[in-house]
Amino acid sequence: MTIDLEALYIDLHRHPELSFQETRTAGVVAKHLEELGLEFEEGIGKTGVAGVIRNGEGPVVWLRADMDALPVPEQTGLEYASTARGTDPAGTDVPVMHACGHDMHVTALLGALEQLVATKEEWSGTIVAVFQPAEEYGAGSQAMIADGVLDRFPKPDIVLGQHVTPLPAGTIGVRSGTQMAASDGLTVTLLGRGGHGSRPHSTIDPVVMAAATVMRLQTVVSREVDPRDVAVVTVGSIHAGLKNNIIPAEARLELSLRYPDDEARARILEKVERVVRAEAQASGAEEPPVIAIDHSLPPTINDVDATARLRLAFDAAFGEGTVIDPGMFTGSEDVSWFAREAGAPLVFWFWGGVDPAAFQAATAAGTVERDIPTNHSPFFAPVLQPTLDNGVRNIVVAAREFLDRP
Repeated sequence: MTIDLEALYIDLHRHPELSFQETRTAGVVAKHLEELGLEFEEGIGKTGVAGVIRNGEGPVVWLRADMDALPVPEQTGLEYASTARGTDPAGTDVPVMHACGHDMHVTALLGALEQLVATKEEWSGTIVAVFQPAEEYGAGSQAMIADGVLDRFPKPDIVLGQHVTPLPAGTIGVRSGTQMAASDGLTVTLLGRGGHGSRPHSTIDPVVMAAATVMRLQTVVSREVDPRDVAVVTVGSIHAGLKNNIIPAEARLELSLRYPDDEARARILEKVERVVRAEAQASGAEEPPVIAIDHSLPPTINDVDATARLRLAFDAAFGEGTVIDPGMFTGSEDVSWFAREAGAPLVFWFWGGVDPAAFQAATAAGTVERDIPTNHSPFFAPVLQPTLDNGVRNIVVAAREFLDRP
């Protein structure tokens, strides 16, 4: 049976699911793995799925795709745009969209598995296909590891993965060393004293405290980090109050921090904590703020030798000039936990999903940042083809490069 990959992608795009809620997506994956004749397990790390192709002696290659979507209202205007809604961990009803391309990742991996099954006489070894939940929480890979995925399946000799991104379709971006930044997600709770909106002098206003903290945090990178270094401090959400005439008792900030290594992480965390505590003190807070680290992700580091080998394989398969060095992305990933826990090398690359003509026109006009939507944008949608076919071919070429040839 041949998988209709375009129909599969459209179906997944129409039915996105939030992190650790990917039950329908996991069911679709399991159905196709069963049709391909793979042995597989569901429910790993809550909603993860892993399948195995055993094909004689040889290396064990892990191929990973993530499955979860984001609480974003889709505005792409596509005929198959998502109108789905979900419930986030706080119990809030939210719109849901595949705004990061994980539907493309799942579809491409299933398409690659179909080709690898059909060409088993051309390679030998073992393939483990990992369909991971909750990448957007930075928790899915560790959940699968905690649930024994490295013990219940053959351990990898190499871990491979890819991510669709706003590069021109037909382009592959990969570099040796640090490919993606480390990150921390922080929740900062600023504690004030609530009261009537008409009597601010009798309160300690956490809204003003939050505003001052947000503005001061913008100076961490602009005034305390060497311009030649990479660091990001983003306040992604502010929550305070329920009514215009009530000064609340607390305000909550959610931060995303990015850096290339552990040394930079320690420096940025210290600076952020200093600012938060100082602004609370300057506001007369009677209790110190509560700073909680919700998740931490290590940098995504590509193995030097394996990356060089894969670049040559991509060049041979697709022609020189296809592969570029995209620089270090300040986005973060949790795929590297699989490689780190197994002591295996990792290669993680990007592939383009933008109409090349549109990208060229935006480049010429100097409007790429405005006209080419990025991951997590409500307008982000990879052009269906050739993005999908390229994604399948990328995985097949990469897997075959590290498997044995009979």
